[in-house]
Amino acid sequence: MTSDLLALLTAMAGVRTVVIGDAMVDGYVTGDPAGLGREAPAPVVEVTGVRDQCGGAANVAANLTALGAQTRLLAVVGADPAGRRLRRAMASAAIGTDHLLTDRTRATVVKTRVLAPRQMLLRMDEGSRAPIGPSASAALAARLTEQLHWCDAVIVCDYHCGTFTPEVRAALAASPRRPLLVVDSRAPAAFRAIRPDVVTPNHAETLDLLGLPAPVRGGARVRQMMDHAEQVLERSGANLAAITLDRDGAVIVQAGRPSLRTYADGEFGMTIGAGDTFTAALAMALATGADPGTAAELASAAADIAVRKPGTAHCTAEELRRRLSDTGKLLADGELPRWLTDVPHRAQRVVFTNGCFDILHGGHVSLLSRAKALGGLLVVGVNSDASVRRLKGPARPVIPLSERMRVLAALGCVDLVVPFEADSPTDLIARLRPDHYVKGSDYTRRTLPEAPLVERLGGSVELLSTVDDLSTSKIIHDIHALPRAGEHRTGRNQKGA
Repeated sequence: MTSDLLALLTAMAGVRTVVIGDAMVDGYVTGDPAGLGREAPAPVVEVTGVRDQCGGAANVAANLTALGAQTRLLAVVGADPAGRRLRRAMASAAIGTDHLLTDRTRATVVKTRVLAPRQMLLRMDEGSRAPIGPSASAALAARLTEQLHWCDAVIVCDYHCGTFTPEVRAALAASPRRPLLVVDSRAPAAFRAIRPDVVTPNHAETLDLLGLPAPVRGGARVRQMMDHAEQVLERSGANLAAITLDRDGAVIVQAGRPSLRTYADGEFGMTIGAGDTFTAALAMALATGADPGTAAELASAAADIAVRKPGTAHCTAEELRRRLSDTGKLLADGELPRWLTDVPHRAQRVVFTNGCFDILHGGHVSLLSRAKALGGLLVVGVNSDASVRRLKGPARPVIPLSERMRVLAALGCVDLVVPFEADSPTDLIARLRPDHYVKGSDYTRRTLPEAPLVERLGGSVELLSTVDDLSTSKIIHDIHALPRAGEHRTGRNQKGA
């Protein structure tokens, strides 16, 4: 299991992906406002630029390519000027057009947005939305069946523009080789019979899936999604659901595991398709074998980069690498800033947890994500190398302190990471005076020596459930149990001697 996000990003390079779905042109007309028209009270824009970008399934393909995947896009477009515009946009994004099928009876979908500085004035939609014809459907299903033998992951992009006929769905379901299947659809229930591995609905799409009204307050969306986790999986037929909540990050729902939450810290502007960025990065990470929590953290980081850009944006591997390498969250000298220790004037509630975090795994990510949900600021204390040796033995830590801190800081749910030399973080707790102190449920209040101090300082102790069968000690034990190079060969030779 890959838990270091930078190592995961490296491992993702070259992942073979197939995107199938509704490809379209995202057109942009930009200009400066020039008052209202004389003929009607409508805004006048002095046009300064016109550009085309990949939209829909083509934007997912553009994000995959930018993140380093080998990408093939399967889609049906019209034999029209808009189809040629899409091919040019794909070429600019380094996406091959070999698997675009042309249907002369259709008009390529175009969404044209008219933008003035810091404001979208108008969106105009055109193109065919009826189901693709029998000939195009058969050709697309055959092409899909062929490509499923090649790829590591297939991403379904369904925007209700007619691509997913019964014949195309049947090709997805009938393939003897099943790569990772990620469904990004406005109606996830339509793919329930195919049993996708992952669905990535946004909040509105999840409400439609569940038949629920929207909550009154924005923050209530997270709790609402977590409360209905089982229903989301049952109605979508998926093993995992990543529900994107724009400013509120994402909720990751998996059968038999606690729900996770990631956090967004980008500046939301007029970005189109940040959900496509999230889906692309999530699919690539899961295809490499990353656990869902780690994959979602990386996907959220990629989406945060995209939302800082105008238009239909994507995130490149290099941008993501820079983001993960420089988080600004590390307090390497162990000193807590004044704004954090000045409790009466502190603007946010503080959650504190601590540990060795030697080989970060999915259990750690789950605990940290749920700890963050208790308050506004999550501070993580990390045992120094000398402290780990005293607690775990001379063979530990496996990962040095600087690397353990860097990996923790790359998680979106973590706000500050601070080391400590003692075996217990009591000094940090005394200075920090956290509102909540979080540990795993393998502790009790009686076996947690810091509990009386936390409560004496006015904080609460929260014991969160741990993920079964996940621990650094078990991972190390399993690694030692692996056969050494040549052992199997030696055994076969002895058997045959």
